[in-house]
Amino acid sequence: MSRPVLSNARARRLFMARHGLLVPEGGPGRGADLARVIDGIGFVQLDSVNTVARAHDMILWARRGQYRPRALDRLLADRALFEQMTHDASAVPMARYPLFRHKFARDRERLPAKLSQWQSHEFLHETERVLAQIAERGPCTTSEAGPEGTAGKGGGWWDWHPSRTALEFLWRTGQIAVTRRDAFRKVYDLTERVIPAEVLGQRVDCVDGAMEWALDRLGFGTHSDLVAFSMIPTYPEGRAWAEAALADGRVEEIAVEGADGRLKPALARPGLLDEAADLPDPPGRVRVLSPFDPMLRDRARAERLFGFAYRIEIFVPEPKRLYGYYVFPVWEGDRAIGRIDMKRAGGTLAVRAFWTEPGVRPGRGRLARLAAELERMARFAGCDGVAYADGWLRQGDGRIRIP
Repeated sequence: MSRPVLSNARARRLFMARHGLLVPEGGPGRGADLARVIDGIGFVQLDSVNTVARAHDMILWARRGQYRPRALDRLLADRALFEQMTHDASAVPMARYPLFRHKFARDRERLPAKLSQWQSHEFLHETERVLAQIAERGPCTTSEAGPEGTAGKGGGWWDWHPSRTALEFLWRTGQIAVTRRDAFRKVYDLTERVIPAEVLGQRVDCVDGAMEWALDRLGFGTHSDLVAFSMIPTYPEGRAWAEAALADGRVEEIAVEGADGRLKPALARPGLLDEAADLPDPPGRVRVLSPFDPMLRDRARAERLFGFAYRIEIFVPEPKRLYGYYVFPVWEGDRAIGRIDMKRAGGTLAVRAFWTEPGVRPGRGRLARLAAELERMARFAGCDGVAYADGWLRQGDGRIRIP
């Protein structure tokens, strides 16, 4: 029996819709409106790289042009969100906290061996002492957890003090929680002091809830895609869920057309193809996205769906970089049109280079839309304006003439 086919054009639009990028930005970008945005995309990754703005701020600004960083801080302070590991450290709607119990229990079993491989300290001996210290003295940072403040002196994970590793273990197993951040440093407290009692008391089917949460935010995907969204179930648990959901009709199998025309099986809610057929055309504006934008989080899926091959070159030696240290994807409508190397420099947004994607012509209208987006981004990043380096407009490895 052949599967219903979701065309690439409709798949792109549906995926953008589920990630809050199909319709023009609107709304105040704070309070309940911002909470809905974050719930719609599932969670927002928190990252310290601040070349132009922090990744989480760029993610939210791309969806709400009026967003400002203090709005996310307020949601965290009001306990509308909590911090925890998904694929990375993320701010997650508080309503999803009960789902993480499953991950907490699994991490209690698997993390001791993994963390012991990172460094040889006997961190497990420190967990009870650190818990007792937090219970008695209150919230602490990594630099405050160790004896005489020694926990935070290591530069990287390979040089963590046992107390710092103990904090990471306690956080990732749900025994402590992040109560706030000071200068982007996590401040930890006992879980019962951070997570509301009514949330802590909830009991849910974690695997079922996590898989449905993922499916409703991605729109379609394999069971592996859904597991990778939250990293709460294991892959065997995700496969078993998919088999049961197919059997009872909660999901169906479809075929999704990639950018290269090839079809890939996926799970979807019944009626998804009708929903995709009714979606509007994407807005024509140019958007600069964070490298960590949730629409591009899965690099393989982004390449399959949009034909956009992307990697972050922070850890690539400079002579071997194809583009730059921290290059931002540039979107127009429902496709990638290029990538841009830029940073804040002396109160200016300094653009070093913009590379167009194959087949994309940098016409006057497109460049005007890009310039307008960069001016908006400069204001958001607190810059006075945009400065373009000589020869900034490029195609492939060479410069091109500005039309």
